[in-house]
Amino acid sequence: MITVYGISNCDTVKKARRWLEQHAIEYRFHDVRSDGLTPEQVRAWLQELGWETLINRRSTSWKALAPAAREQMDDTHALAAILEQPTLIKRPLLDIGHERHCGFLAPAWEALLLRHTL
Repeated sequence: MITVYGISNCDTVKKARRWLEQHAIEYRFHDVRSDGLTPEQVRAWLQELGWETLINRRSTSWKALAPAAREQMDDTHALAAILEQPTLIKRPLLDIGHERHCGFLAPAWEALLLRHTL
């Protein structure tokens, strides 16, 4: 089952969910703010993607971090930061079971999902 991680009021998440629905792709939505994240999930994402990909450095959550926290960011600090403030992740995070992707670009998602469903 495909899982989309994000927050329900994010415009990009809304676009991604609408795109999935228009293409009749079944998925489960996980709101990182209300449903939370486990340390194991975030640790696995960091190992696969790295903090530079997983954290949205253009978000208000990133900008709200203390300058020292931003300068010291690495996978270990990212784990703690994301668990404290899940909205730091680049949204949406698409989990297709055996790989994850951050952000939404319709052509990229289409190529990815076609490649894995044929």
